[in-house]
Amino acid sequence: MLPETREDEEQQVKFREIIELLLAAGYFRARIRGLSPFDKVVGGMTWCVTTCNFDVDVDLLFQENSTIGQKISLTEKIVSVLPRMKCPYHIEPHQIQGLDFIHVFPVVQWLVKRAIETREEFGDYNRAFAVSQFHKQHRTPDDLSLEESQRHLAAGVRSVKEQYAPRRKYRRQHQAELTDEESRVHSTLLEYGQKLGVARSQSKDVGEKSDVKKKDGAGVGDDEALRHAADEQRMQALMGGMLAAQEGRLTASAVGSIVGRQAEEIQQMASQYAEKQAELQGSRGERLTGVQQHKRLLASLQKQIASQTSQLEEVQSKCAELKLKYDDMQERMQAASDYSARIDSEVAALGDIENSDNKEVLQRLRDLVAMNESLKKQEQDFRVHCREEMARLQEELAQLKMEDVGDTSEDQERSKLIRQQHDTDSEKLQKLRILLAKKSRDTATLQRRIDEVPTRAELSQYQRRFVELYNQVSSKLKETKQFYTLYNTLDDTRLYLDKEVNLLNSIHDNFAQAMASASTKEQFLKQFEQIVEGVKQNRGKVEKKKQETKMKRDQLSDNYLDIVEKQRLYFKTVKDFKEECRKNEILLAKLARRPPQ
Repeated sequence: MLPETREDEEQQVKFREIIELLLAAGYFRARIRGLSPFDKVVGGMTWCVTTCNFDVDVDLLFQENSTIGQKISLTEKIVSVLPRMKCPYHIEPHQIQGLDFIHVFPVVQWLVKRAIETREEFGDYNRAFAVSQFHKQHRTPDDLSLEESQRHLAAGVRSVKEQYAPRRKYRRQHQAELTDEESRVHSTLLEYGQKLGVARSQSKDVGEKSDVKKKDGAGVGDDEALRHAADEQRMQALMGGMLAAQEGRLTASAVGSIVGRQAEEIQQMASQYAEKQAELQGSRGERLTGVQQHKRLLASLQKQIASQTSQLEEVQSKCAELKLKYDDMQERMQAASDYSARIDSEVAALGDIENSDNKEVLQRLRDLVAMNESLKKQEQDFRVHCREEMARLQEELAQLKMEDVGDTSEDQERSKLIRQQHDTDSEKLQKLRILLAKKSRDTATLQRRIDEVPTRAELSQYQRRFVELYNQVSSKLKETKQFYTLYNTLDDTRLYLDKEVNLLNSIHDNFAQAMASASTKEQFLKQFEQIVEGVKQNRGKVEKKKQETKMKRDQLSDNYLDIVEKQRLYFKTVKDFKEECRKNEILLAKLARRPPQ
């Protein structure tokens, strides 16, 4: 007996829509006609879950004609993974097993959408990974040309580095004469043909250009000349203690003369630059003293007047107050100056007696004095705050006392009335609590009685569980009947084969003896004809039994179709009844909300 499923048109429409969704998503196994609807739908759901990178312990190559236990295990695993995927739709295992496509369709639709989004998300990543794996084993013509060009470029870069590598031109005779780090740096750079002093002085001149413009041109030229002269003297002194690193190179004296000539040229250029700067300052001053400067100053002053006019009144109002504060601060400053002078004299006296023995003690004494002054200041601030707080509290206390003096008698009467009212309300509250406890017990008893009566949802759940159990039992019964039928068929086949083998063995054993004489041969043929006639009779009986079984099967099939038709009508009637009940509830709710006429 097949498990109960809904065979109405709506279920078939949803099943076709599920198959179309799976095919659109790329699950082409749903096209196989030999698979059952269960295998197609569950296989598609498992494929979608696996595509979304969620682990499901399910074999995609389903075994046909699975047992009821395998189907239950399969559907439970799928249902358990849906909450972890944050599926917004809820589904039960018996709905998948019972092929309730109306409830399965939203889940499949969501899984297909999620699978397509996952493939789009990881498509670029998979493509890039495939390209990287390809480049690990293979090379394209563009890659070969790029590698060839990179090799040529690398060779060119190496040759340039080798050609322009730093080469030592001079060597210092006495390294021990250089005591400071700056001199050693200058000496090392000069050994390789570099000069740091001039470049550093130029960078300082550029960085201080804005300050130089404010000074006199002649003064700037003198400063630059002095700096360059000092740098050149330092370089000449360093070059004097060097020798050429190789034969054919310049000597220290030649290099010193070259540097000296460069120093004269630098000094000349610096003086020319100072003269041009002075001329530029003069011309700019002449330009700014004309009409243009007057217009700019006039516009600027107008803007300043507009902004300062609004502030003038505020400044005048605050002037008197600030003057009073100024006088007060002058007095305080005079006192602080006297105190500071006294402290300075004491510190000077303390410094006179300071030596290496009591230096640490005096330092600690200074720290303690500073800490003492800080604590005194904090204590003074705290006392001021305490005085202000005490004055405020005393004022509030005096105000409260004045209010209590006038209202003493009235407060006593009012307190007496309040106590009486409190006692009355307390007794009433106690009685109400006792009554509430009694009502709570009655309510709990009624609630337990109500809970004992199953609700419509519980009855529907019981019905679903019974239907699921009935489907399992019917499937198990059908499977058991198939095993019994297979066993009986095989047993009958074995029995007939044993009889056939025994008959053939008997014929084979008696054949030689029967062919020895004509009488035995005739008798053997008669026996053989009798055996053939018996086989034909047995075949006729089996054929007759087969026809009877076939007629019985056809009759049962007709009865089953009638029952299925009645079941379809029953489901349709139940559905219509639920719809009418829903409409009735809506109408009742509308009537309840309608105001009475």
